[in-house]
Amino acid sequence: MNEITFTSGNDQCSAWHLPATSDAFAAAGGRPCVVMAPGFGGTRGDGLLGYAKGFAAAGIDALLFDYRGFGTSGGSPRQLVSVRRQRQDYHAALAAARRLPGVDPERIVLWGVSYAGGHVLAVTAQDKRVAATISLTPAVDGIAVLAQLARNGGLGYLVRATVHGLRDASRALTGRRPHLVPMIGEPGSNAIIPREGGLEAYRALAGPTWRNEICARAALEAGFNRPISSASRVTCPWLVQVGISDTIAPPHTGRRAAAKAGARAELREYPWDHLDVYVGPGQEKALADQLDFLRRAAL
Repeated sequence: MNEITFTSGNDQCSAWHLPATSDAFAAAGGRPCVVMAPGFGGTRGDGLLGYAKGFAAAGIDALLFDYRGFGTSGGSPRQLVSVRRQRQDYHAALAAARRLPGVDPERIVLWGVSYAGGHVLAVTAQDKRVAATISLTPAVDGIAVLAQLARNGGLGYLVRATVHGLRDASRALTGRRPHLVPMIGEPGSNAIIPREGGLEAYRALAGPTWRNEICARAALEAGFNRPISSASRVTCPWLVQVGISDTIAPPHTGRRAAAKAGARAELREYPWDHLDVYVGPGQEKALADQLDFLRRAAL
């Protein structure tokens, strides 16, 4: 596993490059590479290395990176979840993957989980060179996600999120330090993702650089994040993996996005909640199905 950096905007993103350890997917042009990033407010060490190692063992390089403002990547403000900026980082990571030694630049796969599962949909619709895309428990419709979070968070969730978001936005306009709120916490808290037992579950899988802090303005943008609108423009094979018990990214939105993509999309459903894909049997099954999908995608 190699530590590398690449440029996105004016900053450096940190990444792990895991070269393939077999030639199972090698071809005349080189090996395929999966470009990976974490979900909302996450870092590359948050339960994702198992997927990257699985790809490498199967014969596919993996490039797993931190967004700007998170983990060991550069950029400020820190802990800012910005849809535009994170998608720019994905485009920059794509360019970096195409330059990796031994990698076929025409066989790049985009992989994303949760919020990133929506990002890869939008980026794939823009970059027609992407060979295949994988969206795991994807958040593809911000309106539906906010509605689900409001159900989780109880009375006053949307009011609290809006008040804190406006406070942070006003601080940004006047050049002051961001107003931070927890990424995940109990219902009734100020967390953007309220979920009973969610903080303990996420801490169990989080890497050493993860912080349970987010710029509160992210809540104001979340409802406008609707990558589902890009689904009909996907031209490569696309695997959509949804959890039917998902209490963060509603499964019906993943189903609807796959339907919009038509024959290009393959929908798979599992008896999972949102965090079940990061460890244990959930990760093992999801990875096995991803590898099966990539073999059939004729990479």
